[in-house]
Amino acid sequence: MSPLLSKSRRDHRCNRKIYLKIFIGIGAILVFLIIWGLTFGNRLDIILYSPLISPKEWCEVQPCVEINIFGTKLILVKPSSSIFVYFLGFQTVFIGAYLLSIREGHASRVWWGIALLLWGLGAIFAGTSYQLFSYEIKCAGRQYCVWTSWWEIIYLILSVGSIDAMFIALTYSCITPKYRKISLAYALFSFFSYCIIVLVGAYLPNQFMISFELMVLFLVPNVLFFFLLNAWRYRRTLNPMDKSLTIMWISLGIIIGLYFLYYILGITDMLWNFGIWFSENDVLHIGLIAWMFYVYFTVSKYVKDRNSNDNKSLTS
Repeated sequence: MSPLLSKSRRDHRCNRKIYLKIFIGIGAILVFLIIWGLTFGNRLDIILYSPLISPKEWCEVQPCVEINIFGTKLILVKPSSSIFVYFLGFQTVFIGAYLLSIREGHASRVWWGIALLLWGLGAIFAGTSYQLFSYEIKCAGRQYCVWTSWWEIIYLILSVGSIDAMFIALTYSCITPKYRKISLAYALFSFFSYCIIVLVGAYLPNQFMISFELMVLFLVPNVLFFFLLNAWRYRRTLNPMDKSLTIMWISLGIIIGLYFLYYILGITDMLWNFGIWFSENDVLHIGLIAWMFYVYFTVSKYVKDRNSNDNKSLTS
């Protein structure tokens, strides 16, 4: 057997082991969350909207479509918006899997791949409960619609896990090895702390502990750190990787800013008064779809691990 063929087979076996570990890791998290949800998820039914929203009112404030599947009637909510969020979810999962396949031995690319897998799965869970099947999950058979569901709890945890995985990815690409243990410990502490808070909040239940707002409080410091780290490194080194990552974080900030501007101006309600549905979530998801293509370009082209001899690293 030629050395080249032998190396190819070893690489293939290594790839399979890495994919298996990632699959088992993410699968274990999902299985645990599903079991927890089946055990304690009904406690979330205590939390209702304020003011109360009836199933009928649910479909007055947003578009609903009734369909019949094999004799079973389903009410789908915001079908056009759901197309965007599901596209984003599957697109992000695909990009994450692709980045894993081209990692070329770089741990930073592995963690970027994991981050996008978690992000994409989170988007799919969010689109299911917040949008397309929100009536069936939150309103069907109830006098009043419930405020949240276990689908959304999983979305919150996967989203924070995604950003913490990005933190680890940047640790490998921007920080020398002797400081990585601290960064890795922080990322793991952040993720498991948030998991505990959310799971306890879902059990109590406590609305703020399982809110989108608390998730944002966990995510903003990390994203701000990403921007400051890459901007500072680029100013010192003119490294194209840091330039692209800085642009990536700025563009993410712009997309989120447009989301809040659209929401504050009340454009969704104004358009809905004319029978047109295009919400702030559509603005966010379309922006993120474009952003994910830039993430793919940046990570696949520029992101590589830093080593202890890189005198242009964070610790130089």
